[in-house]
Amino acid sequence: MTVRPHSQGSGQDDSSRFTGKVALITGASRGIGAAAARLFAQQGASVVLAARSEDEMAKIVDEIKAHGGEALAVQTDVADAASVETLVKRTVDTFGRLDIAFNNAGIAGGNKSLVDTSEDLFEQVIQVNLTGIFLALKYEIPAMLKTGGGAIVNMSSTVGLIGTKAGIAPYIASKHGVIGLTKAAALEYASSNIRVNALAPGTTVTTVNERWIADPQIKQRITSAIPLGRVAEPVEVAEAALWLCSDAASYLTGVTLPVDGGYVIA
Repeated sequence: MTVRPHSQGSGQDDSSRFTGKVALITGASRGIGAAAARLFAQQGASVVLAARSEDEMAKIVDEIKAHGGEALAVQTDVADAASVETLVKRTVDTFGRLDIAFNNAGIAGGNKSLVDTSEDLFEQVIQVNLTGIFLALKYEIPAMLKTGGGAIVNMSSTVGLIGTKAGIAPYIASKHGVIGLTKAAALEYASSNIRVNALAPGTTVTTVNERWIADPQIKQRITSAIPLGRVAEPVEVAEAALWLCSDAASYLTGVTLPVDGGYVIA
């Protein structure tokens, strides 16, 4: 039986558990990031969206405001230190604090064998997916220290846990690195009341995966390896980020949570 997630948020009637909190979400113009922006806003947070696409973010900001929420869009290149520093500064200047960060931005980098992967492509994927999260942590953590702590979720992947032979070596390397950064940050800042965790989603219905999912044969091959028998919807991954940033997960730090329908244990 195929079960689809609801679209109303956390599954709780309480829509105020993040009231007074400020949440920053990178890669927020579409997919998982956009779903997360909507969920955090539904739960009362003031939301800062960061991505390269101003037009797509503007639509989500307008949607959040139309439902009574607070939101700000900041065009950001997560691989550029000055851009990330500006993002965090604008967040604090606008809302006075930073409590939550979902470092979701990333790129796929295409499918090529390792020996056919250019140095430029490898560097590009590492810069966005790994250095981008390092820079986010570098500037988010000091902002959280000023107000007594916070919660951070970094985006990894199931291939950050187990790898694959699909011809995405740079992506695999970057996502393994994210898990290492997550552990390092979690241990360094646990005593400062900053929790740092990671998500490891499986195949999700996002722009990156659209062409694979649209092919019936490829989709069948993907879903046949997933015990729950289907790929994830963006909101299902976003819900996991929401939970990790909530007080319900107050005793979790340094964890990488698979959101994969059972794939990594199959």
